[in-house]
Amino acid sequence: MTTAKQETRGALPASVMAVVSAVGVLLALGGCAVGPKFTKPETKPSENWSTRTDPQIATDSAVAAAWWKMFNDPALDRLIELAYQQNLPLQVAGLRIVESRAQLGIATGRQYPQVQVVFAQADAVGLSKNAANSPLGFPQQAGYSFNRNFLDYQLGFDAVWELDFWGKYRRGVEAETAGLLATLGDYYSAVVSLTAEVARTYVVIRTFEVLVQLAQENIRVQEQGLLLAQSRFRHGATSELDVTQATALLESTQATVPQLQIGVEQSRNALSTLLGQPTGTVEALLTGPKEIPKAPAKVAVGVPVDILRRRPDIRSAELNAAAQCARIGVAKAELYPSFTLFGSFGVQASDKGVSANPFSADALFYSVGPHISWPFFNYGRIENNVRVQDARFEQLLVGYRNAVLKAAQEVEDAMVGFLNDERAVTFQQGAVRAAERSVEISLVQYREGQVDYQRVLDAQRSLLLEQNSLAQTSSSVATNLVALYKALGGGWELRQGQPYIPEQMQNEMKDRTNWGDMLSEPRDPETKKPSPSAKE
Repeated sequence: MTTAKQETRGALPASVMAVVSAVGVLLALGGCAVGPKFTKPETKPSENWSTRTDPQIATDSAVAAAWWKMFNDPALDRLIELAYQQNLPLQVAGLRIVESRAQLGIATGRQYPQVQVVFAQADAVGLSKNAANSPLGFPQQAGYSFNRNFLDYQLGFDAVWELDFWGKYRRGVEAETAGLLATLGDYYSAVVSLTAEVARTYVVIRTFEVLVQLAQENIRVQEQGLLLAQSRFRHGATSELDVTQATALLESTQATVPQLQIGVEQSRNALSTLLGQPTGTVEALLTGPKEIPKAPAKVAVGVPVDILRRRPDIRSAELNAAAQCARIGVAKAELYPSFTLFGSFGVQASDKGVSANPFSADALFYSVGPHISWPFFNYGRIENNVRVQDARFEQLLVGYRNAVLKAAQEVEDAMVGFLNDERAVTFQQGAVRAAERSVEISLVQYREGQVDYQRVLDAQRSLLLEQNSLAQTSSSVATNLVALYKALGGGWELRQGQPYIPEQMQNEMKDRTNWGDMLSEPRDPETKKPSPSAKE
């Protein structure tokens, strides 16, 4: 603490020395952090997946960080990279990290003197003659002069420091540290979801494009059938019924193209939003063959215990519980006495009288000492607040265990869907080949007059149905594989050490506010696990 320049006359009064001694005793006494110590909740994931014996599943290999590259599709690679850079919800998640950093700074600052104020004032004072106990109401002594009107000056410094005797503020830092790390986990969880959603949307776009191609191919086949029916009708080999049936089937197939085109455009619009771009701007990015991405021959999934380390949402759930555990200690600290040191130093003088010089030793004033308060008559409010915090903590522990169970379920569901759809594709491919051959045979037989046109219609309908079914099943293979990698928590590792928010946004924020180094990458404690204080 600093004061105005002053002259020192003699030793400090005994009362001041006594206060200084008491303050020294309080500072020497080390406080303890009340509240429970956080320990990671115990979970018992399965030792292995139920589909571990499938030859397409590899449990001895870790999940690839850039798992989408297994599709060998450069267009998908470009889309995911653009999404990382431009997705707006991901930028919001990054801004929450910056916000949490500032919150941690606030909590850290509470460990130091909570009030540090330099004050200065100049007052024009006018005293009433009729005020109670006014010197003006007493007989004037010889030579006594009382000034009713004068100027009063004060300059000084106030400080108040509530000592963290019970660890209330340390627990607050602990809570905000865990909260910051949980926010970081939320960001990486958003990265995982974004990666999977871009890949899934891309698969949907390619699926609709394949369905449009199939419809157009079937339209050409059905047009040939219509021409054949018209030719036979003109030559009197058949009735007009064949022509009308062929026309009905052709126009029905043609009507599916605009409907499928709706799905194409809507999926492209969804992709534009994921990339943070206006609609109608992603067509140039969808270069390459219009094919549904194909799954690799072998998929690395690791073992169930890996998801506890890989999935950022599980890590975030654990850290949220750790933060809430520390808040129990903050609430418990209110049950005990608080020890506060306060001090006020300065000089005071008026424009009249012997103390007119504000920088003389006589102008010095001070007030310093310890303060103890203990709200023991709180009518159960503090204890009930502790119970509230403890109940919230238990909720988060249960939520963590549920998150682990749900993660395992998501992996199993996606894995089962992926493997069974892969088997279904094999059968579906055989059905398509048979349907294509049926169309060829039926047209030849109809041309030769061996069958009526109903056989041709049935064969052509069956071909379109089987081709569409194959496309949908192939799409389901890809989307289930995307869901599997999302459930395994893949994709966030590549964002480590990367800026959470774009450079342009950082510059805009710096122009508005002094952010110091809070926008830099990376920062402690984001690279370390919080270590809660010991149990009371």
